[in-house]
Amino acid sequence: MSADYAHLRKFQKELNAGIVALVLLATLAEAGEPQYGYQIAKRLEQDNQENPVMKQGTLYPVLRSLSAAGLLDSYVEPSVSGPPRRYYTITTAGRKALSQWKDAWVSTRDFVDSIMQEIPHE
Repeated sequence: MSADYAHLRKFQKELNAGIVALVLLATLAEAGEPQYGYQIAKRLEQDNQENPVMKQGTLYPVLRSLSAAGLLDSYVEPSVSGPPRRYYTITTAGRKALSQWKDAWVSTRDFVDSIMQEIPHE
């Protein structure tokens, strides 16, 4: 693995750390109904086919963390076509956090964009 590739992978991992939680909350808020992990992963994969930012395996620990923090509720339901599925819904606290995180994201994105506009694209 080249040093350039290693630096890119490290940067992408650090960048994705907070984005995954924001995207999961937004996805569940938009869905308006309980969703299970694989369903969420497929939705995100469909929305971002060209350059997948998140791997399916990274979603589950974040879903558990958001649930433990009270931002998501979850319940398990038997499945006729496989193992039981854990469904997630966004809580009132999750909607409040989503609003705050969205504002923080927009401010951060706008700041980074303003700086990056000054750099010529190679």
